[in-house]
Amino acid sequence: MSNPKTQPSEMHCSGPRNFGPGSRRSFMRLGLAGFASMSLPGIMRLQAASPLPTQTADGKDRKKTAVIMVWQPGGNSHIDTYDPKPLSGSEYRGPFNTIPTKVPGMRFTELLPRQAAIADKFTVLRSMYQGAGGHPAGSMQLLSGDSDTRDKPKPRLPDWMSVANYLRSKEGPRTNPLPTYVGVNPPLQYNGPAYLGDAYSPFSVTGDPNSPNFVVPNIGLTDANQVARLGRRTTLRQQLDTLERSFDHFGEMGALDEFETQAMTLLTNPKTKDAFDLTQEDDRTRDRYGRNAWGQQLLLARRLVEAGVEVLTSSLRGPLCGRVNNWDDHAVNHHIFDALRFRADAYDQAVTALIEDIYERGLDERVMVVVTGEFGRTPKISHQPSTGAGNASAPSGTKQPGRDHWPRAFSNIWAGGGIETGRFIGATDKRGEDVVERRCGPGDFLATIYHHLGIDSKSVFIEDFNGRPTPIVDHGAPIPELIG
Repeated sequence: MSNPKTQPSEMHCSGPRNFGPGSRRSFMRLGLAGFASMSLPGIMRLQAASPLPTQTADGKDRKKTAVIMVWQPGGNSHIDTYDPKPLSGSEYRGPFNTIPTKVPGMRFTELLPRQAAIADKFTVLRSMYQGAGGHPAGSMQLLSGDSDTRDKPKPRLPDWMSVANYLRSKEGPRTNPLPTYVGVNPPLQYNGPAYLGDAYSPFSVTGDPNSPNFVVPNIGLTDANQVARLGRRTTLRQQLDTLERSFDHFGEMGALDEFETQAMTLLTNPKTKDAFDLTQEDDRTRDRYGRNAWGQQLLLARRLVEAGVEVLTSSLRGPLCGRVNNWDDHAVNHHIFDALRFRADAYDQAVTALIEDIYERGLDERVMVVVTGEFGRTPKISHQPSTGAGNASAPSGTKQPGRDHWPRAFSNIWAGGGIETGRFIGATDKRGEDVVERRCGPGDFLATIYHHLGIDSKSVFIEDFNGRPTPIVDHGAPIPELIG
């Protein structure tokens, strides 16, 4: 693992400069078995226990805006995708040719032909940085604003997803039966709600949505016996184990208190079942996203935000990444260039389809899409013996190329959210080692997302474990080009 030098974190991205034309804890998989000590109604009570701590920043309707974050766990190589450096020399540039995009002056590598063809529908931020070289600390910096560079076993600060879930829960009774925050194979390894508590974790969907037997248990239940069994597991006040009639026909829901009603509505309302049911999409749409885990994850993400989910995360990990199931392309893990080729088609297709769909279905003002990992990869190529054979990795002991962790400069892409697209922001030096224009840090990243959600990140404080008011992010400002 590299140990790159870091730069001060007090600077933030400001001032317009752009190029281009127009310049709950998981209970889906296991039903509700994870709630042994806290019922779903109890969690809903907890979520409503304190008043809304903030107002909208600029009059936006927070009930309607949404964010989809597509996560690349381990860190994508910016040089081999969105910020190629063809003149940097053989020790740096990699084997991939560059291709033009639909935006004049912006080129990607040949790995991303579909995204290149729709580059007018998103903006590339090429000047991201953060200060931590490890996966845990890097993820915590970017997603929660924690400036600590040390890897920790659990987060000190809540991630932006949990914060948004917490704040949205204070806005009054939720009329939509779907959860506010859903994770489709979400990035939970290093992040979470911290002092907010498990009530603000995602409603997690795990598994492969492309599998023919993929199901989301206990969603949209209609069988009275199933509802009764569910009631026993969630410790509902009523003795649902004796219920033999459907709620819809006999009105037993009215006998439950407000939060029990919310819980059972989530689990019995037909709308919830429909939103999670990919079979309702036509074959052409499913094919367009890709008949694989990543394609169907992002299709499900689109279905859910269209149905009213407001915070959606999806992590592109697993076998489609290669031998080690993530984007951590050290030479000991993967032959980096084989790994990038191996995952490129599924990644390019799924992200392109999601962005196209956001615009074609009229969601582009309400829904913001951001695609990112925790950092980039070292511009200079390293060579080490493989630790094992597999997809994108040679047999053990074979020397192969890799790139290591690189927080000093990386890229991410942004679409929807009412932003002006077809541009790129910032620049790195000739080797892609450091940002030379429009340096943007974690605080800017977070403030931009919060702004779209109608949250004034400069004025919102939440009490931590010790009762101290803690800012949701204490540095940075929304990136002007990424404000709708």
